[in-house]
Amino acid sequence: MTNIFRGTGVALVTPFKDGQVDYDALARLIEHCINGGLDYLVSLGTTGESVTLSKKEKIEVLDFTVRQAAGRVKIVGGFGGNNTADVIESIKNYHFEGVDGILSVSPAYSKPTQEGIYQHFMAIEAVAPRPIILYNVPGRTSSNISSATTLRLAHASKKFVAIKEASGNLRQCMDIVKNRPENFAVVSGDDNLTLPMLGFGMDGVISVVANAYPQEFSDMVRAGFANDFETARALHYSLVDLVDLLFVEGNPGGIKAVLEQLGICSKKMRLPLVDISQETYDKLAEQVATLKKPVIA
Repeated sequence: MTNIFRGTGVALVTPFKDGQVDYDALARLIEHCINGGLDYLVSLGTTGESVTLSKKEKIEVLDFTVRQAAGRVKIVGGFGGNNTADVIESIKNYHFEGVDGILSVSPAYSKPTQEGIYQHFMAIEAVAPRPIILYNVPGRTSSNISSATTLRLAHASKKFVAIKEASGNLRQCMDIVKNRPENFAVVSGDDNLTLPMLGFGMDGVISVVANAYPQEFSDMVRAGFANDFETARALHYSLVDLVDLLFVEGNPGGIKAVLEQLGICSKKMRLPLVDISQETYDKLAEQVATLKKPVIA
């Protein structure tokens, strides 16, 4: 497998300060992730609160991420939504300089049929100037991209180079791995399922916890690729309780709280998201205290 999105990507948070994007904190986060050995950065995903960013802010955040990374790692930009025409317009109006791929989530709320999902992505494929990573996250979209639809898309165009699978359905993922075309990557969208997914042949992860612990998580993935599952298990279990806590009050509230505790950025989010409870914040702090504190750039 020579896919450029094999390995560990991180779904970057978007730091805020006084209601505005905090670019100083975003620079610290990007340096922390690159120094931690991650393979690529994903900007404007769910964890980045992209649905609360204006079109202007989205362009500025993605452009800033490209400039800060300065060619050291691959960059993926999120371009998705439930209005196919609007997604197409956003792609057409962006320059894509320094951006290596597009992450596009399946349409939310509308609950399209499998044929509707297929036609949506084929319409995006017709205008996309970069390789496309499909994103299946039924817990947020209220519809699942079936393995048959994923494989249909993967075989329909070489522009579809990967899927971020966050269905939690291991059997569905296995079906994609078994029947995918050559060089189509299947990556995890669930941090705590990444280790077993590596075991049956998936190609990495787009991670949330890697915002805070990029070295540990990317080392786990590399150990899995090397069939060193003793090392991979140790790293997995060092983070598994923390990862569970990250999501008890939704994402990205948990990971932003951890990043605040590590001195990288504020925990603040934009409405309709609000700060996690003090109880969960304190439980996360207890987990952070048990882990080796990463070196922050």
